[in-house]
Amino acid sequence: MSTVNASATDLTTVGDSATIEPQHRKNGLLRLAVGAVGVVFGDIGTSPIYAFRETFAGHHRLAVDALHIMGVVSLIFWSMMIVVTFKYVAILMRADNKGEGGSLALLALVNGKTTTRRWSRGIILLGVFATALFYGDSMITPAVSVLSAVEGLKVAAPGLSQFVLPITMAIVIGLFSIQRSGTARVSLFFGPVMIVYFAVIAALGLLSIVETPQILWALSPHYAFEFFAADPLPAFLALGSVVLAVTGAEALYSDMGHFG
Repeated sequence: MSTVNASATDLTTVGDSATIEPQHRKNGLLRLAVGAVGVVFGDIGTSPIYAFRETFAGHHRLAVDALHIMGVVSLIFWSMMIVVTFKYVAILMRADNKGEGGSLALLALVNGKTTTRRWSRGIILLGVFATALFYGDSMITPAVSVLSAVEGLKVAAPGLSQFVLPITMAIVIGLFSIQRSGTARVSLFFGPVMIVYFAVIAALGLLSIVETPQILWALSPHYAFEFFAADPLPAFLALGSVVLAVTGAEALYSDMGHFG
């Protein structure tokens, strides 16, 4: 009788653990998703905002008219579709090195498939060059992103113009000071912040689309070609600002090891 009771207890325990395990997996997946929104998508989610602003307020500013607005929106949209969706999501994220991503992981993966030593040297140089570009982007992007955000104070309160640089420095120093806490704690803080941010810009964007639904026509690539056909040189110079929209896309691949 005691054996039967023990067996029943074991079956109950197994059943409970089987019920709890999917719940743990679900909670873990949700935590990873929130963390990924904060760490991986934080950069690329903010980049298009100042990229669009730079095309009309930078050194080679464009006239604010229908041709340029539709052309720039079309260029930004298709740049993100080709570079982010096609290149990174559809191709590069499949080339993981045992779950790891990034320039060095890709270098190890490609170098391991190379049979001749002649090609190995060139591949290593390409890997070092890619890593150097990644370091450069990692140093420049936070400063540019924060500075672009804080510069909005000049619009709301022109008297605060002299405080833009000190405020930017304080924010950047604060951000880098918490990096030593590790990805888990950083993502725990920035994940909810970025979710609120994406929800706010989605609501504002939806309201703007309702007011001006014609902007949806800019999703057609022919507006980008029309922009180049009408103003070749300004369109070419605008690409220097448009490319800012895809900065941060490399985090999709380089942070694969953090979030699986």
